[in-house]
Amino acid sequence: MATSLSANQLRELEMSIADRIHLKVQKWNLYLGDAGLSNSLAIECQANLDKGCHEAARKAFDSVIVQLGGGTSEIPLSKLISSGQVFELEEILDPYCR
Repeated sequence: MATSLSANQLRELEMSIADRIHLKVQKWNLYLGDAGLSNSLAIECQANLDKGCHEAARKAFDSVIVQLGGGTSEIPLSKLISSGQVFELEEILDPYCR
């Protein structure tokens, strides 16, 4: 059964993701809050918290689909995230997985 967060907890999670998780494009960091992806990622994380931080992060990154080129292409967020950012998300999720 998925762990349910309160509305405030979900918002806190979304804000942490927005401020700390980014995708790397060349030498440019695009933060998920600026990309409009932090809410989707927070919701996907919440759905898998009962599986532990590592699995919740991995599944969430795989589940969020990013549109490129005005929607002409779609790619899972996991293909645009470094391993360091996966670890960062695991750290963000740790208090919610306890």
